[in-house]
Amino acid sequence: MPIYDYSCRTCSHQFEALVRHERIPACPKCQSQDLERHFSLPAIKSESTRQLAMKAAKQRDVKQAREADYTQRQYEKHHDD
Repeated sequence: MPIYDYSCRTCSHQFEALVRHERIPACPKCQSQDLERHFSLPAIKSESTRQLAMKAAKQRDVKQAREADYTQRQYEKHHDD
């Protein structure tokens, strides 16, 4: 059973749907069946893509840690004991 990407021509909502027996799914937002099917690209995983994903995750974690630290300092600065 393939998963296809669709966009609704009525409301422009984009979604994925698991299609069984080539039935036309309905848009989850407006229930229209006036859909356009798009090509789905396969997810390719290799050592280089894993390294890029890890690098992006580490950068995201550093940013979140900075934001949490800043929020904590602002709380302590403006908090009355």
